[in-house]
Amino acid sequence: MRGRRSLPGKTQGVLFDLDGTLVDTAPDMVAVLADLQEAHGLKRLAYEAGRAHVSNGAVGLLRLAFPDVPADALVPLHAEYLDRYAQALCVRSALFPGLEHLLDELESARCPWGVVTNKPERLTVPLMAALQLAERAACIVSGDTLPQRKPHPAPLILAAQRLGVAPEASVYIGDAARDIEAGRAAGMATIAAAYGYIVPGDEPATWGADSIVEDVGELTHLVLKAVNLGA
Repeated sequence: MRGRRSLPGKTQGVLFDLDGTLVDTAPDMVAVLADLQEAHGLKRLAYEAGRAHVSNGAVGLLRLAFPDVPADALVPLHAEYLDRYAQALCVRSALFPGLEHLLDELESARCPWGVVTNKPERLTVPLMAALQLAERAACIVSGDTLPQRKPHPAPLILAAQRLGVAPEASVYIGDAARDIEAGRAAGMATIAAAYGYIVPGDEPATWGADSIVEDVGELTHLVLKAVNLGA
């Protein structure tokens, strides 16, 4: 674990980014992308190449998979991708291994947790429901809940309000620079999930997070310690 400073001594609320931090959605998002390429007469993108870009959302994936398509032509492709993905939201998507234990511990301690994602609500809520997480989460803030999206801090501030916890007593965990930027701007402690979807050449150490974790085990140790549940 690489860190800059300690998390709050008594963290009262935990917020997660969704794709690449809480849930491994790459198997479904990349499969839908490859199917879309094939439907348009292109060679299917290699899974590992697509996986690294999942945190950039549908638009980022489309730019990777359709590099020669002009910007205006991406609009109908984007709509087609989202429609296809909505039909295959949770075929192989799952919590990252080990995170079920962390969520159980937080819930047992009555420490509220929630999700703040740039994924649109029409995809976020059904995915959370399919994974039986929607009723467990104390809040779900999607990419279109507010006019602002990450890296703007407004979604995180709203999430803290819905948790009933001050931002400075909260921690936000994400696998992209925009997550850390948003968390810091909201006044939260931040953890960079280096096990997530990191684009080649990007370096979590440059994002300014309070801590960087390489795997879910390190994340669990750090978060439980911050909420006074672990040594």
